[in-house]
Amino acid sequence: MSRRTQAALILLAALGWLALAVANLFFGELNQDEGWYLYAARLVSEGQLPFRDFAFTQGPMLPLVYAMGHGLVAKWGLAGGRGVTALFGIFAALAAASFAARITPERKAAAAIFAFILIALNVYHSYFTTVVKTYSLCALFLTTGFVFASRARLRNSTLFFACSGVSFAAAAATRITAGFALPVIGIWLLLSRKAHGDRSWIAFGVGGALGLALFLGTFYMLAPESFQFFLMQYHSYREAGSGLLATLAFKVGLISRVVQAYFVAIAIGMILAVAKSFGFARSDSPRDGLVMAGWITLIGITLVQAIAPFPYDDYQVPLFPLYAALLAAALFRLPIFAAPRIAAVTLWAALLLSGASAISSPINQNWMISGRDRIWWRMRERPALLQLRDVAREIKKLSGESKFLLTQDTYLAVESNLRVPRGWEMGIFSYYPDWPREKAERLHVLSSDMLRADLELVPATVVALSDYAFSIAAPAVSPLPESDRAGLWKFVETRFTAAGEIPYFGQGNTTLHLYTRAP
Repeated sequence: MSRRTQAALILLAALGWLALAVANLFFGELNQDEGWYLYAARLVSEGQLPFRDFAFTQGPMLPLVYAMGHGLVAKWGLAGGRGVTALFGIFAALAAASFAARITPERKAAAAIFAFILIALNVYHSYFTTVVKTYSLCALFLTTGFVFASRARLRNSTLFFACSGVSFAAAAATRITAGFALPVIGIWLLLSRKAHGDRSWIAFGVGGALGLALFLGTFYMLAPESFQFFLMQYHSYREAGSGLLATLAFKVGLISRVVQAYFVAIAIGMILAVAKSFGFARSDSPRDGLVMAGWITLIGITLVQAIAPFPYDDYQVPLFPLYAALLAAALFRLPIFAAPRIAAVTLWAALLLSGASAISSPINQNWMISGRDRIWWRMRERPALLQLRDVAREIKKLSGESKFLLTQDTYLAVESNLRVPRGWEMGIFSYYPDWPREKAERLHVLSSDMLRADLELVPATVVALSDYAFSIAAPAVSPLPESDRAGLWKFVETRFTAAGEIPYFGQGNTTLHLYTRAP
């Protein structure tokens, strides 16, 4: 391929990524997780730590990293957090392109561009690597770990093997399932001692061990009970329903949604796998141990996440850059792509197919539509982010001199730069009605009497509650009994005065209810 063709493909893919990222930043639906992730980062920037000072149900890496960019969130609100997340997402895509080039023997540029196109022009991936989730950061650490390993293998560098171990440890400290990569790469290095020597696996092991000790062990030592509960036990309480049929429905639904989300990449992978199984697509390249380790990591983490009681399809998002790199390398290892014309045609086809898939995604209609009333679509009056800003300004005005906001929609506290009481940081996932007060206080969450006491005593002028409020009982994340929910709403209404409603607000387009404290 000519340099002009390569430059055109890269430019179009980059412009496509930018367009999707901007659209998802301003128009992407709000997600409850965004609030408590950014609020946790704010607390870390003030000197507090997850598990020790507040509850947190993921590894500590996200609030530690995002705390360094808290100034952007303080100035721009949720948009600042989404901007940082999108940058991590594009860096992960570039790392995947680099890894694809390093594990492809000859057609390196084509493999890199192919991987980048698949990632950059996927609107589903764009949404979940723009809204504030752990996925962009985890994908960056995970994919960078493979880049370091490939570079270390080329130069037989103990330093880069150590950096690879640290990067995988950071991925595990972002999402614990990503830690699966550490033993897989470690075993690969042990099995290839003749090629890389003992220093490689020792350096990798030292880097991984130091990373785990720093990123996870430190927080365990500071708050062992909270760390163990939220990072291990909490996730085991989730239930998808009873019976084989319910379990099967969730697993099949997971597969269906993931295939729909990444249809182009998965379809190409399936075609390639079938062609190889029938002998039509044999590679003339020798087997690569690092590539095999990559596939084992990908499959292993996918299976671990799939067997969760309640598997979400977006759990696969951090794995997609790695998949795109491995798929690109497998494709462009084939002898047929030695012809530049065939490689160029394949890349243009990938660009057009990915673009068409992005345009046709059902995510796009949610940018402008807030649900359906029988046969009529409800058009949004304002993009989700701008609506959040409008509401935050109103809350700030009603709050006056008060620095507190009573809300379980934590992104409202982030956007209005107000505080929630201690124990409210995780929003709808903060309420543990069956726990005794002593245990709830130790783990920085709310028991039933603590929630009512805060509603009564916290010096907040405004209460902002969507229809998500008082709906979930943690840690099982089960529906709160209707009688309990009605009692809490009545408790609020007897102590605060209704100040307005905002329909079709936030995640799920529910109604947001505003109250001010009665005289």
